[in-house]
Amino acid sequence: MHAAADCGFQHTVMRRAGGDHCYRGRLCATALLAVIQTFDLDLLRTFVAVADQRTFAGAGRHTGRSQAAVSQQMQRLEAQVGLPLFSRQGRHKRLTEHGAKLLRYARDMLSLNDDAARALGESDMHGSLRIGSPHDVADTLLPPILEQIARSAPRLRLEIDVGRSPFLMEALHRGEIDMTLSTRHDRSLQGLVLRSSPTVWVCASQYVHAREQPLPLILIDEPSIFRRLAIEALDRARVPWKQAYLSSNLIGVKAAIRANLGVTARSMELLGPDMRVLGERDGLPKLPDVTYYLWIRPNTVNPLVRQAFDLLSRAGRYAPVAAVG
Repeated sequence: MHAAADCGFQHTVMRRAGGDHCYRGRLCATALLAVIQTFDLDLLRTFVAVADQRTFAGAGRHTGRSQAAVSQQMQRLEAQVGLPLFSRQGRHKRLTEHGAKLLRYARDMLSLNDDAARALGESDMHGSLRIGSPHDVADTLLPPILEQIARSAPRLRLEIDVGRSPFLMEALHRGEIDMTLSTRHDRSLQGLVLRSSPTVWVCASQYVHAREQPLPLILIDEPSIFRRLAIEALDRARVPWKQAYLSSNLIGVKAAIRANLGVTARSMELLGPDMRVLGERDGLPKLPDVTYYLWIRPNTVNPLVRQAFDLLSRAGRYAPVAAVG
């Protein structure tokens, strides 16, 4: 009796699974079946993203998950498979031989799953759907949602309203939009968790930070969660500050940053190539993460809203709000 080096399973295990063959260069299917009954498509989707992006952080941005969540998912997948799927190559993740083999099957399985979802989901979804999104995630978190809906319901007309999170939430409650992305948590609504994002101190790349001077703050007017987080953190850390610029929208905030007028607190999504992040080594306090949600009214009378929401929920990329507390 000897161990099959190519697959990592002993032949005794394979015989109990109903076979005793191990072919060099292939995952031993009979051995894997002894351990795996059904692959988790959610784990496979994240696995493909890691393979494509080559880092957990990049996969997290692609799938709408935190880096820690991606790492946990890949640990679960490797534990399920019983084989190493990644090796480290500098800062990047490199597929092992087993990982490369699994990748081909993972792409096929996800493609079949998505094709089936489209075939079953597009038949009766036609009409219009009004979706709101804050400015800072309109080009990061919103596109995958629009793509998923459009792919599954090609006859559905999508109307996008980009604005400020608190006003979008008010519009949702009034029935002026059907669903919206937002950083605000509202227990009266039904939602999905899109992802958590670090809140950081953002300034222009050429900004010179003077620690001995009051921090010139670029603020957005009330109501604003980022305004509140910035002021509370500075006051708690006893860091002096002054209001250098006030805007009614994020476009004005970006203009002030690029004009080198000061510093603001926003999620990582705001960062552009002409900006940089200040942190604790610059004498500024750490800021809490923010969570982005997708909300609908639970009593909506538009069946398209419920269908689109359920479609996104079934895709497995986003967790229901209730499931995460």
